[in-house]
Amino acid sequence: MKIKLDHTSAVPFYLQIEQQLRKLILTPEYKKGKMLPNEIDLSKQLGISRGTLRQAINKLVFEGLLVRKKGVGTLVADLSIVTKAHNWLSFSQEMKTQGIEVKNYELVITWTQPTEELCSFFKINKDTNILKLERLRGNPNHPFVYFVSYFNPRIGLTGNEDFSRPLYEILEKNYSTIVKLSKEEISAMAANSTLAQKLKIHTGDPVLKRKRFVFSTGNHPIEWNEGYYRSDSFVYTIESQRDV
Repeated sequence: MKIKLDHTSAVPFYLQIEQQLRKLILTPEYKKGKMLPNEIDLSKQLGISRGTLRQAINKLVFEGLLVRKKGVGTLVADLSIVTKAHNWLSFSQEMKTQGIEVKNYELVITWTQPTEELCSFFKINKDTNILKLERLRGNPNHPFVYFVSYFNPRIGLTGNEDFSRPLYEILEKNYSTIVKLSKEEISAMAANSTLAQKLKIHTGDPVLKRKRFVFSTGNHPIEWNEGYYRSDSFVYTIESQRDV
């Protein structure tokens, strides 16, 4: 694997590696499922920390382009067998289909500096302020989900939008940004004191964490969303159909 780092460039090493990996995995050699070199060996070869290398690889794993296999290593995903959930819905649409009336308990808008993960996802500089939207939502009885969203500054959001409206309706009608693709990570965690207070549960109670990466047409990243759900109020169902 030929990866070269430009030590004179202002582009962080992990972004340089990610960009070169994207090109490599499209070559015939790697599209056939060739293994990537061992992370320890590759990090030594490049003269960088394993954490920096892993940051680049993790991004491509999140996107389904690379696959980690325990005891084997990392290889290019066989894109012919990747399963995608079609016709996904926004939270408001999901609740509407189930006949649940949505109540907004909190809505906080701030501007913040991005983490390295967000810089990598949106391909922006760390000094670029981005819009952060926090929403505590639920039914009329109690809140059951806390959302934290970060938006690509290239969209042009001002922070003065009426976020009580459906989010993707705002993006489409006000900013000509059409949401096309969503990639998700689902995990379980224990509620910390902040989540416990917001969701009206006890510290340590189980919470479902749903991380969503949202892209517009052209595969441009537009939203990084993290949702924290009360485990007694939400069931995540996946329906798959086998081709016969």
